[in-house]
Amino acid sequence: MEKLGLSQIYISFQDCEVFRCEDLLDKRKMSGLTELKESLLCAIRNYIPYGGLVHKVRILLLGPVGAGKSSFFNSVRSIFRGHVTNQALVGSDPTGTSEKYRTYFIKDGKDNNTLPFILCDTMGLSEKEGLDMDDIPYILEGHFPDKYQFNSLKLRPKGIGNHTGCPLLKDRIHCVAFVFSANSVGQLSHEMVEKIKRIRRELIKSDVVHVVLLTHVDTLDLITKGDLIDVYKCVPVKLQLEAVHRKLGFALSDIFVVSNYTSEWELEPVIDVLILSALKEMLRAADDFLENFPLEKTVVNALNGEDAAAAAAAAKSLQSCVTP
Repeated sequence: MEKLGLSQIYISFQDCEVFRCEDLLDKRKMSGLTELKESLLCAIRNYIPYGGLVHKVRILLLGPVGAGKSSFFNSVRSIFRGHVTNQALVGSDPTGTSEKYRTYFIKDGKDNNTLPFILCDTMGLSEKEGLDMDDIPYILEGHFPDKYQFNSLKLRPKGIGNHTGCPLLKDRIHCVAFVFSANSVGQLSHEMVEKIKRIRRELIKSDVVHVVLLTHVDTLDLITKGDLIDVYKCVPVKLQLEAVHRKLGFALSDIFVVSNYTSEWELEPVIDVLILSALKEMLRAADDFLENFPLEKTVVNALNGEDAAAAAAAAKSLQSCVTP
């Protein structure tokens, strides 16, 4: 009070107004987001799978019906095309809209080149119907071709889906992303939780690295679009991350928050950054799988596929391991 030149008296406040310089703060953050988005786009465009063993990595999207698997693909495609698109069918049908195994290549709108990853979509998981657990190993090993028709009510005919063939390394799944809606994690049934844990055991058995995408985060209570800038610091989001960790056993560092394009007409940098950041981590996970893949199998796969570049890369890696 003395520094302000005021006498030592008590002052009673009846009204108090607090102002924030939101416009200036938002502009600074938006500028930083735009720079980060461009950096992520550049990194993904220039990504080369570990050791040059494959030209493109395959990322499988798995999750309950309605979790947002197809919407995630549409969102990734939208970012690289430069405008909102909807190639994969998305709907509100409780039984799901994906009945086929789809492998989506994405072309970069900047130069029309195909990007170095493939997103693979499947039927949604459910307690009784949906994706058959017996199909999981075949999908991981690369036996199913694009547009393979799943049938949840009948036995899978033998020989269909290239079951009798010998898939190559480039056909395998290199990373799996479980997709869950942030609003429904707490409502997952005991049967669904057990099914997801069974799939995780199969993935661990196959040495496939897997992560989690937590979608629809923008629809959580008390979350606004402005909160997406520092979404991992928001208490409601932290609670959902803890719920996934506690209920399903995923490490917190393997859970990534995204907001898909579902009703927007234009791209938004904050949404783009969340999606691209998650995609970058999935590419790193795919590299982990390739790095750990047995070298002798890599050479055989490359030679059988008549991929001279991949065969040479694999042979060089094998030679470096055996040379004293």
